[in-house]
Amino acid sequence: MATPQEVVLGILEDLGDEDFEKFKWHLQLKGALEDFPEIAKSKLENVNRVKTVDQMFSTYSMNTIKVTRIVLIKINQNELVNNLSNTVSEPYSLVELVHLFFSETKEAGIYRFEEFQVVFIFDGLDECRLPLDFLNTEILTDVTESTSVGVLLTNLIRGKLLPSARLWITTRPAAANQIPPECIDMVTEVRGFTDPQKEEYFKKRFTDEEQASRIISHIKTSRSLHIMCHIPVFCWITATVLEDVSKTREEGELPKTLTETYIHFLVVQSKRKNVKYDGGAEKDPHWSPDTRKMIKSLGKLAFEQLQKGHLIFYESDLTECGIDITAASVYSGVFTQIFKEERGLYQDNVFCFVHLSVQEFLAALHVHLTFTNSGINLLLEKRKTTWLSNVFRDKSAQFYQRAVGKAIQSPNGHLDLFLHFLLGLSLESNQTLLRGLLTQTGSMSETNKKTVKYIKKKIRENLSPERSINLFHCLNELNDGSLVEEIQQSLRSGSLSADKLSPAQWSALVFILLSSEKELDEFDLKKYSASENALLRLLPVVKASNKALLSGCNLSGRSCEALSSVLSSQSSSLRELDLSNNDLQDSGVKLVSDGLRSSHCRLETLSLSGCLITEEGCSCLASALSSNPSHLRELDLSYNHPGDSGVKLLSAGLKDSNWKLETLRVDNGGPQWLKPGLRKYVCQLELDTNTVSRDLKLSDNNRKVTCVEEKQPYPDHPERFNFWSQLLCRDGLTGRCYWEVERRGKVHISVSYRGIRRRGVSVDCVFGRNDQSWRLRCYDDGYYVWHNNIRTSISSSSVSGRVAVYVDCPAGSLSFYTVSSDSLILLHTFNTTFTQTLYPGFGVWSPGSSVSLSPLQD
Repeated sequence: MATPQEVVLGILEDLGDEDFEKFKWHLQLKGALEDFPEIAKSKLENVNRVKTVDQMFSTYSMNTIKVTRIVLIKINQNELVNNLSNTVSEPYSLVELVHLFFSETKEAGIYRFEEFQVVFIFDGLDECRLPLDFLNTEILTDVTESTSVGVLLTNLIRGKLLPSARLWITTRPAAANQIPPECIDMVTEVRGFTDPQKEEYFKKRFTDEEQASRIISHIKTSRSLHIMCHIPVFCWITATVLEDVSKTREEGELPKTLTETYIHFLVVQSKRKNVKYDGGAEKDPHWSPDTRKMIKSLGKLAFEQLQKGHLIFYESDLTECGIDITAASVYSGVFTQIFKEERGLYQDNVFCFVHLSVQEFLAALHVHLTFTNSGINLLLEKRKTTWLSNVFRDKSAQFYQRAVGKAIQSPNGHLDLFLHFLLGLSLESNQTLLRGLLTQTGSMSETNKKTVKYIKKKIRENLSPERSINLFHCLNELNDGSLVEEIQQSLRSGSLSADKLSPAQWSALVFILLSSEKELDEFDLKKYSASENALLRLLPVVKASNKALLSGCNLSGRSCEALSSVLSSQSSSLRELDLSNNDLQDSGVKLVSDGLRSSHCRLETLSLSGCLITEEGCSCLASALSSNPSHLRELDLSYNHPGDSGVKLLSAGLKDSNWKLETLRVDNGGPQWLKPGLRKYVCQLELDTNTVSRDLKLSDNNRKVTCVEEKQPYPDHPERFNFWSQLLCRDGLTGRCYWEVERRGKVHISVSYRGIRRRGVSVDCVFGRNDQSWRLRCYDDGYYVWHNNIRTSISSSSVSGRVAVYVDCPAGSLSFYTVSSDSLILLHTFNTTFTQTLYPGFGVWSPGSSVSLSPLQD
């Protein structure tokens, strides 16, 4: 344990040079040190920190600690005062500490714990202000040796002190990294409420069954509010807000975002204060001068302590914010659901907000108020409060962009929720709710557009998943309509890796998607990540969607089992499900049939085309539909092998008056469709020599095309591309088609209508630069897709010399893949309506580049 001299020296070393000189000046000032004498100026002139400590102990002996505290308070170094208090607080042994909290153990004469099974529960590591230094804290093994509480806790966690004990520590994720991984045996993520638990909470919260039922129904009318109520504290805040709504019968539009809800919560608390403590009436303005002062004081405290990472506060913290102790007690008595007063370890008063999110909201409100009222940006490291601050104000856009940047730079995410609230407060609709407390800034639409653009730019940078997900939350607070597309783009591009996201991160994405304002009419898995892992993680979004497009996503029995649970859920919104081109086989169809059989299933359209299904799978489907015949209207089993018996079983349903089935597709059936993957649709291509540009040379029996510098002696033909280095294939595509090519260099792989222009230098002749064609541009540095002169970039870690194309002409689907070790990696899918016959085409753009048709067995 550090000596008193070492403690004081450490404090002085934490002072900057200017503050150190102030510290010495106060030591020389007569009457400044209460009852302690001053030190002669000559003894402190030009002395360093070590000599200053020696002089202090020579003058004050063991009262040096008290003198140090007095001077630190005078020079406004309150954080160092707290550090000093923590460092030199009364020492305890582990035995003494247990006796202090659990006096029964002392009364029972228990002074050794090895013979007992001991569990220590430490609730709220993120609220702990004890120093936990796992690198430098001395090792302690004796439970009777006295030291600071921080040293005791550090050695308990290390397993050095009472190693037989078990520790259970709760914390917010942001603070969990304080503990080294080698000290942790197991991590449990505490999830929020399920839908039944939400209802159970509100039924317990409101004993009046009719009121509880009315409030639950009220919440369900807003999907975003209902989803956010999976967070327990949000349930509590929502209940507080809606209880007030039900009493005042002002049932307007429900809050949709976190910021809106917390504003309503603050308004409710202010109303209660005015009525209960100020003798006001319900209809009186709730922002009285006293209430405004109280909120501004609490906001300043919230922000300054949040910046330091402090969630509990001492009297010195309050004094620093201009709150005297009497006022603090009043605040905790009046705003009981915002601010509270407790007793700390040493029976001193400590204060905290009722929940960290309340502190974060008030901190954001303080920063917003300061900026709108004075133009001062509290988030800047160095701030000047002169009149120049008002002349050269931060522009609003810069203010919010700096806030985003500061939150991104936070190593532990302690400003994440603060940023949500700060951006939410920029909306005019939210400022209207706070009219009387803050000055409305007028229309912020242009500023918000710039902020949204800046956030999207940051999302596309190489951020950690936590930072990206937090920025998605911010877009949600700003009511940005492109939020869902941004998430899809991040997953598709790989900036958010579907395989590397943790369960908690997936949960956060699902939360954002479900709480966004965009209607979830159609869920297309390919727009996120065409993988089973992504589907299983995004299952709640599937459940909330009307249509789920899951074709060609490499799904297996795990997905079928999960989808079965969605189909059998009473709260499922799913009405259309496309599972085509997944190798589900009969075993997977049996699992899906279990969901179809449920009386809760309301599915109307099911596509199982190309899923390797035989008559056994058809039998399962027929059985399920016999049990629940009232909803399914369309069933697609094309490109399978149902056999005569399978077709007969399901066709009988078309004639059964109890069945709602109207359309049954069983065309293109047969054993040839029981091959796994897309290669069962392989087609043989033949190049059309009449279309080949003279810059292209044919070889390998007209199966290879190479761009060359010398013109080739092809005869004139009206269908030949006379300027651009392109060609088409001879035969048009029908049904489902698949082919692969080998390419080298700069190559375009395309499909086109026959009527594409061939003559002239106009880019309208180029594949993808018109509404007649679609193309994949393959260069060694990556891929782009083009259609109708619109380019879409593709971020893929897999750049291969082999490319595959799959077209479903009737369905209007065109997909490009890279082929790696015979595995297909989806690059892009176009979904459209093909109005004419399609022809494969190729463009080979630089000398030496080439494309070859790959031989595949059909």
